[in-house]
Amino acid sequence: MQKKPQVSITRAELVSALSHALDITEGQAEGHGVRCAWIGMNIARQIGMEPAGLAHLYYTLLLKDIGCSSTAARVCELYLADDIMLKHDAKLMDTSLPQILRFVLSHTGMKAGMAERFRSLLTIFTEGGKIVRELTETRCQRGADIVRRMRFPEEVARGILDLDEHWDGKGKPVGVGGTDISINARIALISQIIDVFHTSGGKKAALQEVIKRSDSWFDPTLVAAFKMVAGDANFWAHLKAGDIQETVIALAPDKIGETVDDEYLDEVASAFAEVVDSKSPYTAGHSDRVALFTDMIAEEMGLGADKRRFLKRAALLHDLGKLGVSNQILDKAGKLDEDEWKSVRQHPAQSRMILGQIAAFAELARVAGDHHERLDGKGYPCGIAGEAINLETRIITVADIFDALTAERPYRGPLPVSKAFEIMRGDIGTAIDGNCFAALERAMARLEQAAA
Repeated sequence: MQKKPQVSITRAELVSALSHALDITEGQAEGHGVRCAWIGMNIARQIGMEPAGLAHLYYTLLLKDIGCSSTAARVCELYLADDIMLKHDAKLMDTSLPQILRFVLSHTGMKAGMAERFRSLLTIFTEGGKIVRELTETRCQRGADIVRRMRFPEEVARGILDLDEHWDGKGKPVGVGGTDISINARIALISQIIDVFHTSGGKKAALQEVIKRSDSWFDPTLVAAFKMVAGDANFWAHLKAGDIQETVIALAPDKIGETVDDEYLDEVASAFAEVVDSKSPYTAGHSDRVALFTDMIAEEMGLGADKRRFLKRAALLHDLGKLGVSNQILDKAGKLDEDEWKSVRQHPAQSRMILGQIAAFAELARVAGDHHERLDGKGYPCGIAGEAINLETRIITVADIFDALTAERPYRGPLPVSKAFEIMRGDIGTAIDGNCFAALERAMARLEQAAA
């Protein structure tokens, strides 16, 4: 039997594309992580960083925000606010105490009742420092753990661990300073601020902010290096160009022509599924369970090993777009209003957009992006129907609905399997495929028999 050809995709292509998922979690303009990689690599070359160091820095820059979803629910709960918008605005916040107070007052509980808002403000003002330190530690630790699972060296993990430490020792979570902070973290932090202020206010705003924070947030050597880099018109031209992702992929330290194998793709899919599921306490383990149910259905329907592996990967990544949905919506116990539903309905399209950045993932992007379409054409985001929805998507849809019904949600507890099946039978031919549902029933029956 002829061996299946390896998927033609490099690690740089894969990681740079998936970094777009981290951008929407942080409320940043699309391509933030890629632009940070361009900025940081130029600063590193200006200070004469060695090739081995550049390799570690490259992936630190692209993956710096990989732990960010783990704090979304707590941020939303603490501030009674849209976590994505709050994170976006926080990066633009002035570092002076009056500005910090103004930010807290203008972002906390604006849609909440007076008593509830007062309680949140009191908590923030009395325990805010401790809470922020704990949130930062959680985010950094989770991010470091995930990149280790993705086979990156400790230098990359350390860069993520130290991301919010400041040159003057007043950062978080540990409060280390100076050269005790990983060089990758120091470059990632200044690169992040440069991109945020350049995107919002242009070149002058970015330069002013970096100079203002020299010796406090930033290593003065890196500030001096950035001033040199900023004098090159080509640097800014590339930063604003539409092909910035291709430019950054060309900077990759990987060997020319080196592609990732199926095992690595599986590990990366699993890692990003964890990023998605960490966003809400109600989605913990969701992607893994959908992948399991998907595989059970596929096996029952007689699909081959290669197709089952593809389907599990698509199932793990199907909800990537949910990183762009606020936890105020994901964790809401009551009925969603029209604007909230509109936000939710966009998440499959976001999944498709992110995965579609990878040429080798074209089919996977379509399968994952269509998982909320219905056979009767009343699904979202595109309203396609019938045979336009392929078998792979139908399988994931059944698995997704089954897990949603049998898992805890903000508005109800988990339903028994029998009740979930009863509800799903009523949707055969309209929302779900009858053959896929029958395969799930058979698979669950076999599982119960084995357990007995």
